[in-house]
Amino acid sequence: MNERPTATGVVERLRGTLIVSCQAYPGEPMRDPDTMRRVALAARDGGAAGIRAQGLDDLRAVRGALDLPLIGLWKDGAEGVYITPTARHALAVLDAGADVVALDATDRPRPDGRPLAASIDAVRAAGGLVMADVSTYEEGVRAAALGAHLVGTTLSGYTPATYDRKAAGPDLDLVARLAGTLDVPVVAEGRIHTPAQAAEALERGAHAVVVGTAITHPTTLTGWFAAAVASGRV
Repeated sequence: MNERPTATGVVERLRGTLIVSCQAYPGEPMRDPDTMRRVALAARDGGAAGIRAQGLDDLRAVRGALDLPLIGLWKDGAEGVYITPTARHALAVLDAGADVVALDATDRPRPDGRPLAASIDAVRAAGGLVMADVSTYEEGVRAAALGAHLVGTTLSGYTPATYDRKAAGPDLDLVARLAGTLDVPVVAEGRIHTPAQAAEALERGAHAVVVGTAITHPTTLTGWFAAAVASGRV
């Protein structure tokens, strides 16, 4: 494996930029590593400065196609902590070519019973970077203290303690609060559906912005339009 870029180099390349999440759900027509590779290339051509991708095969395909900073994760399961849930998953993501390993850093039990610190320490020892996906301010503070290089607001609205936030769009208040407190960069992610929301996230202190659904998930995009047409609100 080639020598990994430094933490400072990767983080600085992402400052003030758009990261595009290229993922498809199991069973969908686009759930294919080569398709995600092509989606990532299209995102790069549109101006993305980084890519976030899921699954070892997808990560290998994307890594082989472009040299943008790559944030990788491995979803294993469908409930609780399933985004890169253990140190084993985290190291596999790193080995598949990710520069940054994204993992669930919420205050919930992990499937192997080990603490969050075990995953963060394993990635750091292997020379990789960690993006801690959190749902609350307290989780973000803890993840930074444990050594995460980046803290993302990815899971706000997707944990029992934060379900009430999901309907309100992106949690830019959490972005601002974390950015105003932490010494590590904060990445805005989660329900950012318009360019205006992305710009506001940066204005409120985000180091970078991740957009997925609104760029790379045609099933959802089609559904938005179909619902509007069906209701007569065109």
